[in-house]
Amino acid sequence: MALVTLGCARNDVDSEELAGRLAAEGWEISADDDGTADVVLVNTCTFVEQAKKDSVDAVLAAGGPDSKVIAVGCMAERYGAELAEALPEATAVLGFDHYGSIGERLDDVMAGRPLASHQPADRRALLPISPVKRPEAVRDGSIPGHDWLPEVPRKRLDDAPVAPLKLASGCDRRCAFCAIPSFRGAFVSRAAQDVVAEAAWLADHGVAEVTLVSENSTSYGKDIDARGAAGGALERLLGELAEVPGLRRVRVSYLQPAEVRPPLLAAIARTERVADYFDLSFQHASGPLLRRMRRFGSRESFLALCAEIRALAPEAGIRSNVIVGFPGETEEDLAELEAFLSEAELDAVGVFGYSDEDGTEAADLPDKIDPAEVAARVERVTSLVEVVSADRAARRIGTEVEVLVERQELSEAAAAAYPDLADVADLDLAELGLDAEPEMTDLPDEPEDEAEAEAEDTEPGDLVWIGRAAHQGPDVDGECLLTGDEELLAGLERGAMVRCLVVASEGVDLVVEALEILTPTVDREPAAAGAR
Repeated sequence: MALVTLGCARNDVDSEELAGRLAAEGWEISADDDGTADVVLVNTCTFVEQAKKDSVDAVLAAGGPDSKVIAVGCMAERYGAELAEALPEATAVLGFDHYGSIGERLDDVMAGRPLASHQPADRRALLPISPVKRPEAVRDGSIPGHDWLPEVPRKRLDDAPVAPLKLASGCDRRCAFCAIPSFRGAFVSRAAQDVVAEAAWLADHGVAEVTLVSENSTSYGKDIDARGAAGGALERLLGELAEVPGLRRVRVSYLQPAEVRPPLLAAIARTERVADYFDLSFQHASGPLLRRMRRFGSRESFLALCAEIRALAPEAGIRSNVIVGFPGETEEDLAELEAFLSEAELDAVGVFGYSDEDGTEAADLPDKIDPAEVAARVERVTSLVEVVSADRAARRIGTEVEVLVERQELSEAAAAAYPDLADVADLDLAELGLDAEPEMTDLPDEPEDEAEAEAEDTEPGDLVWIGRAAHQGPDVDGECLLTGDEELLAGLERGAMVRCLVVASEGVDLVVEALEILTPTVDREPAAAGAR
């Protein structure tokens, strides 16, 4: 079976749970679809319109002529039988309720037994309105990542030293533009002991950094503590995770500004091994437009929050996403957003153009903005945040950061000289005898055309180490390129934590000089099925 995953880190976790369940039943699992698999599971995304298109394209491209293609994930859950009718290329469309019996469903597919497509329902109605009554109700339902068995299989689909770890699922907020609660359901926290146990399992399998993911991490504990989230369940959990042997960094993502509280800010800023990193979903900064979005806050309150964070941790990373072109957004609203972004000096900002989402309040709002104008506003705000974030990165020059080493890749010069090698995404560079050094040396004037021939001609220095500092989240916030003493660099491995001096910047990326290896790497176990 091949497993193709689209979308966010929450989907990554779901895919690894599906892989674990199937591996435990004897399926051979691959994260690469080379066209030879008997079955291809496509874990779809429906976050925005482009994500839907990408998911459809992935289903159409999946597998070979004899492969069975099954759509799972958010788009499959949201549209179910409608998606199956529109995509006859998919052998089946399964929802979240099928995950617990995924092996049986694949057996049905392989045996040619008819399999009814998932019938969507508003998952917000599946759990009690009262949060404290939900944990018991979850036992009778199916929420990816929330199985209450003592042992739940998870199979890692890569061997990267960083991995997402599901904190909770669902959301109780009703933002006008967002459809996620309708198919991910009401907010449900995972039990703290389950989160810690899974973190320990990940650490045993070579993971040095876990990123806590959910739809709204600030709500964690509202359903397992009579005092709600303010009871400090997340703050306590961070302390427990920081004690897990082998973990070097714990990162929290998806913080809702309206629910952030001073003790949580302090816990993130002061708990050892918890990254000074604040992923705050501001979405906009104009008070009137935020009300129209069914959100809270303003330019002033958001600036005050950023100031509070930087008073606790001056070098903390603060990132966010914003939506431009929301129905009724005026030039004054846009100017307010731009003023906020200029003053807040965030480390990274994702800029999204508004598009209608089925079933949301915003889809029925008047005063829609022409798509061409929305695109122009995206470009305008993106240009601003690129400058602001680059300036913020440049001000880190001369400071020290702790970098988690993640991978090796071809240096810029080597990539230009060896285009075939640069295009081999999964090349095992170590097996080819390439070394990691800070500089390029002695590249031939006329590189060969084939990747293997090019690999034979490479010299020490063709590879560089890439990692991330605490203020840089995976995939979205920039990276660090390590340079420095050749002997020190030669001793690096993935998963090492290195004290570095920032010596240059390019956009949000940093060039750092490695000064000291702070921790040895962790012995890796095979990335096979295991227990949370």
